Amino acid sequence: MLAIFLFILAGLAEIGGGYLVWLWLRESKPLWYGIVGGIVLVSYGIIATLQSFPSFGRVYAAYGGVFIVLAVLWGWWIDKKTPDMYDWIGACICVMGVSVMLWAPRQ
Repeated sequence: MLAIFLFILAGLAEIGGGYLVWLWLRESKPLWYGIVGGIVLVSYGIIATLQSFPSFGRVYAAYGGVFIVLAVLWGWWIDKKTPDMYDWIGACICVMGVSVMLWAPRQ
């Protein structure tokens, strides 16, 4: 459960920080949006290293799948862009891939 929590927390930090930078640069929000976004993005980098899995590459590859699911949900809830069937199918495939990568029995 801790791994899932850390993936979700890292994803929210990455997406949220990136969104604030996006608002600053693309939608002419005040500079402080960009500064806060940058700080939140740095926190994402720290949160992701708290995973207990020993392999950096495997953790970040698995996180990529979680990020995709969170990005679809962010777009739906924050940007009000309803995901279509292909978004959901892709997100499910990503979750299956993350599960295989992290919890497959290995020697």
